[in-house]
Amino acid sequence: MRARRTATAYAFLAPTLLVAGVFMVWPMLRSLADSFYDKSIGPGLFVGLGNYAKLLGDPAFLVALRNTVFYAVVATPAAVALALGLALLLNGRVRGRGFFRSALFLPSVVSLGVVAIAWKFLLDPDIGLVTYWLRGLGVDVGDGVRDADVAMWYLIGVGVWKNTGFYMVMYLAGLQTIPRMYYEAATIDGAGPWQRFRKVTWPLLGHTTMFVFIIAAIAALQVFDQIFVMTRGGPHFATESLVYLVYRKGLQDFEFGYASAIAWVLVLIVFVLSLAQNVFFSRRAVRF
Repeated sequence: MRARRTATAYAFLAPTLLVAGVFMVWPMLRSLADSFYDKSIGPGLFVGLGNYAKLLGDPAFLVALRNTVFYAVVATPAAVALALGLALLLNGRVRGRGFFRSALFLPSVVSLGVVAIAWKFLLDPDIGLVTYWLRGLGVDVGDGVRDADVAMWYLIGVGVWKNTGFYMVMYLAGLQTIPRMYYEAATIDGAGPWQRFRKVTWPLLGHTTMFVFIIAAIAALQVFDQIFVMTRGGPHFATESLVYLVYRKGLQDFEFGYASAIAWVLVLIVFVLSLAQNVFFSRRAVRF
């Protein structure tokens, strides 16, 4: 009976495992193997760690790495902090709470490519509605995504706007799990709103914050869609990320081996960052 149940379970898992193996595991392993070759169209030449050594002296890689880190460092805490603030606000008794929750969550279900197209027009310095309103308020918005000084900030704004609603829902779910008696006990002890947040809410949201921070950081490090639609890595490579560099080297320059090496460096960065965040938040999480 046990063997039959095990065989039945694997039979149900087989289609998913087959698809994952063909479209995920095999491409990853093939990409790892290609990263050790100087490969374009054809079998290629084995160079060992040559592609990885080449990265250290490649200005394009260093610029893309800097841009990616800058995007992640700014966009991740901004989106998480905004999501937490909105969740705290909409977790209380607010008129129209359901409408505001739905409205804020809606951008997260729309394709980022579609969102980027819309924002590209909204932020256009000549015909953009948002830039027109901001200029009416006396705010200088520069030359839109054609300005190297502000293009990255526009991309960060679009990314934060797109993902905040999803992270807000995660925090709302976490807030629903905190027993009300903790707040009642804190209130009886004389704790104010800030003290209740600092001593009750924030510690008990440790696991939720860990999850949100990890997925937000991974999403930020993999930024590509709005760059592809809005800036194409420009102006003057000011917004080129690691993922866009992989696209450019692999699908435009046909340097498949070098592009694979860049991709695996990004995989390593994501793995190390996720592990560090997991350790950091796990030690500070409070269980109840």
